[in-house]
Amino acid sequence: MKKIVVLTGAGMSAESGIATFRDSGGLWEEYKVEDVATPEGWHKNPELVLEFYNQRRRQLLGAKPNNGHKLLAELEAYFDVEIITQNVDNLHERAGSTKILHLHGELMKVRSCGAGEEIYDVDPNKSDINVGDKCPNGFQLRPHIVWFGESVPAIEEAIRIVKTADILIIIGTSMQVYPAASLVHYAKRKVPVFLIDPNPAYMVSDKLFVIAKGASEGMKQMKDILLNDFL
Repeated sequence: MKKIVVLTGAGMSAESGIATFRDSGGLWEEYKVEDVATPEGWHKNPELVLEFYNQRRRQLLGAKPNNGHKLLAELEAYFDVEIITQNVDNLHERAGSTKILHLHGELMKVRSCGAGEEIYDVDPNKSDINVGDKCPNGFQLRPHIVWFGESVPAIEEAIRIVKTADILIIIGTSMQVYPAASLVHYAKRKVPVFLIDPNPAYMVSDKLFVIAKGASEGMKQMKDILLNDFL
Protein backbone atom coordinates (compact mmCIF):
# COMPACT_ATOMS: atom_id res chain seq x y z
CA MET A 1 0.00 0.00 0.00
CA LYS A 2 1.53 3.32 -1.09
CA LYS A 3 2.11 6.00 1.54
CA ILE A 4 0.50 9.40 0.93
CA VAL A 5 1.54 12.30 3.12
CA VAL A 6 -0.73 15.35 2.97
CA LEU A 7 0.25 18.84 4.16
CA THR A 8 -2.78 21.06 4.75
CA GLY A 9 -3.21 24.75 5.55
CA ALA A 10 -5.92 27.36 5.92
CA GLY A 11 -7.28 26.83 2.41
CA MET A 12 -8.25 23.30 3.37
CA SER A 13 -10.88 24.56 5.81
CA ALA A 14 -11.86 27.81 4.11
CA GLU A 15 -14.83 26.15 2.36
CA SER A 16 -16.10 25.09 5.79
CA GLY A 17 -16.28 28.74 6.84
CA ILE A 18 -13.17 28.70 9.02
CA ALA A 19 -11.41 32.05 8.83
CA THR A 20 -7.91 32.02 7.42
CA PHE A 21 -5.17 32.55 9.96
CA ARG A 22 -3.94 35.90 8.78
CA ASP A 23 -5.78 38.31 6.55
CA SER A 24 -4.18 41.08 4.53
CA GLY A 25 -3.06 43.95 6.70
CA GLY A 26 -1.80 41.73 9.51
CA LEU A 27 -5.22 41.27 11.06
CA TRP A 28 -6.96 38.06 12.12
CA GLU A 29 -10.71 38.64 12.18
CA GLU A 30 -10.04 42.30 13.13
CA TYR A 31 -7.55 41.40 15.84
CA LYS A 32 -3.85 42.21 15.61
CA VAL A 33 -1.95 38.94 15.40
CA GLU A 34 0.59 40.10 17.97
CA ASP A 35 -2.23 40.72 20.47
CA VAL A 36 -3.82 37.27 20.26
CA ALA A 37 -1.20 34.88 18.86
CA THR A 38 2.02 35.61 20.75
CA PRO A 39 3.28 34.88 24.28
CA GLU A 40 3.59 38.65 24.77
CA GLY A 41 -0.09 39.12 23.91
CA TRP A 42 -1.02 36.42 26.41
CA HIS A 43 0.97 38.00 29.24
CA LYS A 44 -0.34 41.46 28.41
CA ASN A 45 -4.03 40.60 28.17
CA PRO A 46 -5.02 36.96 28.82
CA GLU A 47 -8.72 37.89 28.86
CA LEU A 48 -8.51 39.14 25.28
CA VAL A 49 -6.59 36.08 24.13
CA LEU A 50 -8.99 33.64 25.79
CA GLU A 51 -12.02 35.41 24.33
CA PHE A 52 -10.45 35.39 20.87
CA TYR A 53 -10.01 31.61 20.99
CA ASN A 54 -13.43 31.18 22.57
CA GLN A 55 -14.84 32.88 19.46
CA ARG A 56 -12.78 30.62 17.17
CA ARG A 57 -13.99 27.57 19.09
CA ARG A 58 -17.64 28.59 18.80
CA GLN A 59 -17.11 29.11 15.07
CA LEU A 60 -15.56 25.65 14.77
CA LEU A 61 -18.41 23.96 16.64
CA GLY A 62 -20.81 25.34 14.02
CA ALA A 63 -18.66 24.28 11.06
CA LYS A 64 -18.71 21.00 9.15
CA PRO A 65 -16.03 19.17 7.17
CA ASN A 66 -16.18 19.98 3.47
CA ASN A 67 -15.89 17.55 0.56
CA GLY A 68 -12.13 18.05 0.50
CA HIS A 69 -11.85 16.72 4.05
CA LYS A 70 -14.18 13.83 3.22
CA LEU A 71 -12.32 12.85 0.05
CA LEU A 72 -9.05 12.75 1.98
CA ALA A 73 -10.63 10.41 4.50
CA GLU A 74 -11.93 8.18 1.69
CA LEU A 75 -8.39 7.70 0.39
CA GLU A 76 -7.61 5.58 3.45
CA ALA A 77 -9.47 2.71 1.74
CA TYR A 78 -6.73 2.61 -0.91
CA PHE A 79 -3.60 4.16 0.58
CA ASP A 80 -1.74 4.62 3.84
CA VAL A 81 -2.57 8.29 4.45
CA GLU A 82 -1.02 10.59 7.04
CA ILE A 83 -2.01 14.23 7.34
CA ILE A 84 0.22 16.97 8.70
CA THR A 85 -1.89 20.06 9.21
CA GLN A 86 -1.12 23.64 10.11
CA ASN A 87 -4.80 24.06 10.98
CA VAL A 88 -5.98 24.02 14.58
CA ASP A 89 -9.51 22.84 13.79
CA ASN A 90 -10.68 19.21 14.10
CA LEU A 91 -12.36 18.93 10.70
CA HIS A 92 -9.98 16.23 9.44
CA GLU A 93 -10.88 14.08 12.44
CA ARG A 94 -14.59 14.72 12.04
CA ALA A 95 -14.40 13.80 8.35
CA GLY A 96 -12.99 10.38 9.28
CA SER A 97 -9.25 10.68 8.74
CA THR A 98 -7.38 8.64 11.33
CA LYS A 99 -3.75 9.77 11.24
CA ILE A 100 -3.40 13.52 11.76
CA LEU A 101 -0.49 15.49 13.19
CA HIS A 102 -1.32 19.05 14.25
CA LEU A 103 1.75 21.25 13.84
CA HIS A 104 0.29 24.38 15.43
CA GLY A 105 -1.85 22.91 18.19
CA GLU A 106 -5.56 22.18 18.51
CA LEU A 107 -8.46 24.50 19.20
CA MET A 108 -10.42 21.84 21.08
CA LYS A 109 -7.60 21.33 23.58
CA VAL A 110 -6.16 23.53 26.32
CA ARG A 111 -2.83 23.46 28.09
CA SER A 112 -1.74 24.12 31.65
CA CYS A 113 0.54 27.09 32.28
CA GLY A 114 2.32 24.95 34.89
CA ALA A 115 5.74 23.41 34.39
CA GLY A 116 4.26 20.14 33.12
CA GLU A 117 2.17 21.88 30.44
CA GLU A 118 -0.42 19.12 30.65
CA ILE A 119 -2.96 19.05 27.81
CA TYR A 120 -6.71 18.62 28.30
CA ASP A 121 -9.66 18.20 25.96
CA VAL A 122 -12.20 21.02 25.88
CA ASP A 123 -15.76 20.06 26.76
CA PRO A 124 -17.77 20.96 23.62
CA ASN A 125 -20.78 21.67 25.84
CA LYS A 126 -18.74 24.28 27.76
CA SER A 127 -16.29 25.40 25.14
CA ASP A 128 -15.34 28.77 26.62
CA ILE A 129 -12.16 29.04 28.71
CA ASN A 130 -11.87 32.03 31.04
CA VAL A 131 -9.36 33.59 33.41
CA GLY A 132 -9.63 31.54 36.60
CA ASP A 133 -10.18 28.23 34.81
CA LYS A 134 -7.35 26.10 36.13
CA CYS A 135 -5.86 22.66 35.65
CA PRO A 136 -6.07 20.10 38.50
CA ASN A 137 -2.71 21.37 39.76
CA GLY A 138 -4.01 24.91 40.11
CA PHE A 139 -2.45 26.57 37.07
CA GLN A 140 -4.33 28.76 34.58
CA LEU A 141 -5.37 27.04 31.36
CA ARG A 142 -4.30 28.56 28.04
CA PRO A 143 -5.13 27.68 24.44
CA HIS A 144 -3.21 24.66 23.16
CA ILE A 145 -1.93 26.71 20.24
CA VAL A 146 1.61 27.25 19.00
CA TRP A 147 1.92 31.03 18.91
CA PHE A 148 4.35 33.15 16.91
CA GLY A 149 7.69 33.11 18.70
CA GLU A 150 7.13 29.65 20.20
CA SER A 151 8.84 26.46 19.09
CA VAL A 152 6.92 23.86 17.07
CA PRO A 153 7.25 20.66 19.13
CA ALA A 154 5.79 18.41 16.42
CA ILE A 155 8.18 19.47 13.64
CA GLU A 156 10.60 16.56 14.10
CA GLU A 157 7.76 14.05 13.90
CA ALA A 158 6.46 15.85 10.80
CA ILE A 159 9.88 15.56 9.16
CA ARG A 160 9.96 11.84 9.93
CA ILE A 161 6.53 11.36 8.34
CA VAL A 162 7.39 13.32 5.18
CA LYS A 163 10.49 11.18 4.68
CA THR A 164 8.24 8.09 4.42
CA ALA A 165 6.04 9.50 1.63
CA ASP A 166 5.60 7.81 -1.74
CA ILE A 167 3.32 10.68 -2.78
CA LEU A 168 3.17 14.18 -1.26
CA ILE A 169 0.04 16.34 -1.52
CA ILE A 170 -0.06 19.98 -0.39
CA ILE A 171 -3.49 21.57 0.01
CA GLY A 172 -4.42 25.17 0.75
CA THR A 173 -1.12 26.48 2.01
CA SER A 174 1.48 28.75 0.46
CA MET A 175 4.18 26.90 2.43
CA GLN A 176 5.77 30.27 3.18
CA VAL A 177 5.73 30.08 6.99
CA TYR A 178 8.64 28.28 8.63
CA PRO A 179 9.32 25.70 9.93
CA ALA A 180 6.35 24.12 8.11
CA ALA A 181 7.60 25.51 4.79
CA SER A 182 10.72 23.36 5.02
CA LEU A 183 8.85 20.07 5.16
CA VAL A 184 8.54 19.56 1.39
CA HIS A 185 12.34 19.44 1.15
CA TYR A 186 12.47 16.29 3.27
CA ALA A 187 10.55 14.19 0.75
CA LYS A 188 12.57 11.60 -1.14
CA ARG A 189 13.99 12.95 -4.39
CA LYS A 190 11.71 11.11 -6.83
CA VAL A 191 8.49 11.54 -4.86
CA PRO A 192 5.77 13.28 -6.92
CA VAL A 193 4.45 16.44 -5.28
CA PHE A 194 0.91 17.70 -5.94
CA LEU A 195 -0.11 21.24 -5.01
CA ILE A 196 -3.84 21.97 -4.69
CA ASP A 197 -4.49 25.70 -4.37
CA PRO A 198 -6.62 28.17 -6.36
CA ASN A 199 -3.73 30.65 -6.27
CA PRO A 200 -0.66 28.43 -6.27
CA ALA A 201 2.68 29.86 -5.23
CA TYR A 202 5.82 28.60 -6.92
CA MET A 203 7.70 25.92 -5.04
CA VAL A 204 10.99 24.22 -5.84
CA SER A 205 10.55 20.51 -6.54
CA ASP A 206 11.81 17.92 -8.97
CA LYS A 207 8.22 16.98 -9.74
CA LEU A 208 5.49 19.46 -8.97
CA PHE A 209 1.97 18.95 -10.30
CA VAL A 210 -0.33 21.94 -9.79
CA ILE A 211 -4.10 21.67 -9.46
CA ALA A 212 -5.28 25.28 -9.37
CA LYS A 213 -8.55 24.64 -7.58
CA GLY A 214 -10.02 24.88 -4.10
CA ALA A 215 -9.83 21.99 -1.66
CA SER A 216 -13.06 20.19 -2.64
CA GLU A 217 -12.73 20.45 -6.42
CA GLY A 218 -9.00 19.88 -6.24
CA MET A 219 -9.36 16.76 -4.12
CA LYS A 220 -11.99 15.38 -6.51
CA GLN A 221 -9.46 15.63 -9.33
CA MET A 222 -6.67 14.39 -7.07
CA LYS A 223 -8.59 11.27 -6.09
CA ASP A 224 -9.17 10.41 -9.75
CA ILE A 225 -5.46 10.79 -10.47
CA LEU A 226 -4.47 8.62 -7.54
CA LEU A 227 -6.92 5.82 -8.31
CA ASN A 228 -6.05 5.79 -12.00
CA ASP A 229 -2.29 6.24 -11.85
CA PHE A 230 -0.98 5.11 -8.47
CA LEU A 231 -2.86 1.97 -7.43
